[in-house]
Amino acid sequence: MKIVRKIRRKRRKLIRKFIKSPIKKRLAQFSKDHPRFRKVWKKALYTKRRFYYWWRSFRVTPDEKTVVFNSFNGKTYGCSPKAVYEYMISHEEFADWQFIWAFKNAKKHKFLEQNPNTKVIKQTARIYERRLAKAKYWVTNYRVPDHVWPKPEQVYVQCWHGTPLKRLGYDLETSENAIDSIADIRGKFDMDAKKFNYILSPSRFASEKFISAWNLKENGMEDKVMEVGYPRNDFLLNHQPEDIEAIKEKIGIPEDKKVILYAPTWRDNQHEAGVGFTYDLNVDFEKLRQELGEEYVILFRVHYLVASKFSFDDFEGFIYNVSNYDDINHLYLIADLLITDYSSVFFDYGILKKPMLFYMYDLDDYKDSIRGFYFGIDKLPGRIITEEEELPEAIHDSIENFVYDEKYRAFNEMFSHLEDGQASARFVATVFGDVDKTE
Repeated sequence: MKIVRKIRRKRRKLIRKFIKSPIKKRLAQFSKDHPRFRKVWKKALYTKRRFYYWWRSFRVTPDEKTVVFNSFNGKTYGCSPKAVYEYMISHEEFADWQFIWAFKNAKKHKFLEQNPNTKVIKQTARIYERRLAKAKYWVTNYRVPDHVWPKPEQVYVQCWHGTPLKRLGYDLETSENAIDSIADIRGKFDMDAKKFNYILSPSRFASEKFISAWNLKENGMEDKVMEVGYPRNDFLLNHQPEDIEAIKEKIGIPEDKKVILYAPTWRDNQHEAGVGFTYDLNVDFEKLRQELGEEYVILFRVHYLVASKFSFDDFEGFIYNVSNYDDINHLYLIADLLITDYSSVFFDYGILKKPMLFYMYDLDDYKDSIRGFYFGIDKLPGRIITEEEELPEAIHDSIENFVYDEKYRAFNEMFSHLEDGQASARFVATVFGDVDKTE
């Protein structure tokens, strides 16, 4: 039987490689160039997948003490789902619960099964959807697949993955998204809002934007916003000094080097059919090595949508590609400076009251054409530069002359006022009932 299964797996891989993948790539390119075909094709796929999920969940009664966790569509073990999971397994109230984690690369995360109540599964439609159907609770920071709908007795918590600077959903006024029109994007947000029971919010500001982006007020769903802070940020406030030492050792950071975390976001309008979203660096790393290599190292971290597109073999010892490092909180802790653009990482990093720098080489285009912002960038607590040649001097200045000033304090008060290291406890009390008996 084992031999037969191996032969079948090899056959499926060959079919995917030489038949399915080339066909999907051609269809993706054709649909990109022909909007009417794309609409029909998407509807056909949705109908097919919706039937499959209905069949997999038919007559299945969700278990009251089972939770399915997912982070960034199965790509990482991190963010608020991780924080909530680790809180739950550390409390006796959940000693008889079952926890399911779904990953694209399940083998990499098998270590989670050291907890006897945890099961790691591969995120394929057949396996993942059956587990979703059997669990009462879904905790994810990413939208569940369009064709997957929870039953009335199930609880879907949309954790999201950051305070928004860039406009979302119904708040988009213009967009150059390479795949979806504004109507398509709004349709996805509409669908998600109808599914989730809660959407997690870290602040009054974020709650207001989530209500408008998901059109919750118009649909009488404002009470779905759960404003308790981000559980993922508890670690930033509760970590110990030895955690920093352990993280540096794990990544291999020399003790005598200062650490720059460079974490730009993706661009909606940079996309190739069959390849996915791409990203143009607009940074001369060789020049940076010449200017900074003696004193600094760079941790390069890009958005999960483009993380697989980069290799820095020529910059060994200077650039560490940490795009696939699961928990970005670890990177925040060891960084002496954050460089970003429009990514929401700066909201969380600001909790640590450390310097940050904003390299926005395409500011005018991004602001006016691609997304648009929720607030003026004059509120950002760091220097903004638009020219690449300014980077070396700006890096030195941002670190050497850093002051946690009134502007920075006002920024944290506006966007992080709930972050006190207890967000996970509030999350669990809200979603799972008042089971927490701690202080």
